[in-house]
Amino acid sequence: MGGFLLLAFVFLVAGVIAVPLASRLGLGSVLGYLIAGIAISPLLAALHVDVVSIQHFAEFGVVMMLFLVGLELEPKRLWEMRARLLGLGGLQVLGTAGAVMLAAIMLGQPWTVGLTVGLILALSSTAIVLQTLGEKGLMRSDGGQASFAVLLFQDIAVIPMLAVIPLLALPELLDAGTAVANATGAADHQTGDGHGASLSLVAGLSGWQTALVTAAAIALVVLGGTFLTGPLFRFIAVARLRELFVATALMFVIGIALLMTLVGLSPALGTFVAGVVLANSDYRHELESDIDPFRGLLLGLFFMTVGAAIDFGLLMDDAGTIIGLTLGLIAIKALVLLALARLFKLRYGDKFLFGLGLAQAGEFGFVLLAFATASHALPQAVADRLLLVVALSMMLTPLLFIIHERLILPRFATGQAEVPDEIEARGQVIIAGHGRFGGIVNRMLLSAGFETTVLDVSSAQLQMLRSYGVRAFFGDATRPDMLQAAGIGEARLLVIAIDERHGATELTRYVRANHPHIHVCAGDRPQPRL
Repeated sequence: MGGFLLLAFVFLVAGVIAVPLASRLGLGSVLGYLIAGIAISPLLAALHVDVVSIQHFAEFGVVMMLFLVGLELEPKRLWEMRARLLGLGGLQVLGTAGAVMLAAIMLGQPWTVGLTVGLILALSSTAIVLQTLGEKGLMRSDGGQASFAVLLFQDIAVIPMLAVIPLLALPELLDAGTAVANATGAADHQTGDGHGASLSLVAGLSGWQTALVTAAAIALVVLGGTFLTGPLFRFIAVARLRELFVATALMFVIGIALLMTLVGLSPALGTFVAGVVLANSDYRHELESDIDPFRGLLLGLFFMTVGAAIDFGLLMDDAGTIIGLTLGLIAIKALVLLALARLFKLRYGDKFLFGLGLAQAGEFGFVLLAFATASHALPQAVADRLLLVVALSMMLTPLLFIIHERLILPRFATGQAEVPDEIEARGQVIIAGHGRFGGIVNRMLLSAGFETTVLDVSSAQLQMLRSYGVRAFFGDATRPDMLQAAGIGEARLLVIAIDERHGATELTRYVRANHPHIHVCAGDRPQPRL
């Protein structure tokens, strides 16, 4: 127990110290976690910690990330972005993967290894790019919107990549892996140390039976997410216990991941599909706010284990090659992106924001590298070098944005630096509580043509509102994470119509302190005279 507490304390201290410092220096939270892992790697080595085992556990944060990505993919929004999402995003992944594959073949790698490397390095860092664009106020620029479309496509493209990479396994690595597995199994049989067969619903089935079971599992996720989650969450909401709703959300995600594992599919695939199914659910924002802290902690732990696992001996021994590969990757991705920016007629200043901003490798690259190595698609020596390339390219991303901001942007003063915020035809209004006061305000706003988002903790009330076509979601509006999930950063007006006076006062103070851009309208009931 003491060893576990010491290990948890070390990781938490490293993250708490490194991430705020990295954010203050403009490096972003992901690089902060990587630096934290690098800093504690000597201590972990001295304690003989199995970093790889911790990394496998922390990879569940990626599963949660894909669930949250699915929650954001409303069909209407996807349709509006279809040209850039499919055209710009699809061509970027295919073009970059092809260019990197060609470079790998020229360096003497087999085509299967080249394709695997190309797919992995085609991805960019969603966490770093979106955070940086938001901090610099560039999300509404043409380059920022194009970057968002490409990153969204890349997140979706991870799913087919997880299916394709095992098909690219090298025969010699497969044979070696089988021999090791057989030897291990024989030793376990002789010593009595076997742990039994892993759980599987498709073991021993024929091809068509496996396909049938797999299709049934996916159908169960879709149908369950469509018809069963509503009654389940309404039943849970009656208790009005936040921890119970959090437990239910975790149970939902873990259960789907387990089901996908039992049928031999990627857990990320199942949670992504479930997220898309629930994108229009009344409980979408509550699910997002409940899952996001666990996703953040696990991803932070994952990035720290990546930093701790970096082989600095290899970096020192082969520094010239690794740095050359890193700069070569950035150059290839930037050229592909600039060509696509020209094809899709981005403005000149936005072209360089788009080209330089997405020129790094992404955090999913760490996951896919581990997955490709376990699937025998990449030799371990190649994967070790690529791990350093991915990490170094991410660490150089702040420098790329500085180059754009200091050297390129001043030459295009009429470009995105002066792009005004887009004025929408409909206002963005969040209504906290839908009792008598909130209902009157909501009807007035809707009749005036404004679009509103209602947050309320009454499941019955929400069900009634949804039957009239009102956008209403289950959630406690006094929670900052709930407001963030509902879009407080982009909203123009917050109407506070909750019954409890102390909660309304604290919510008003929080919003005024942390979101000064938003106008707050708070209603209050007269107190009885004594």
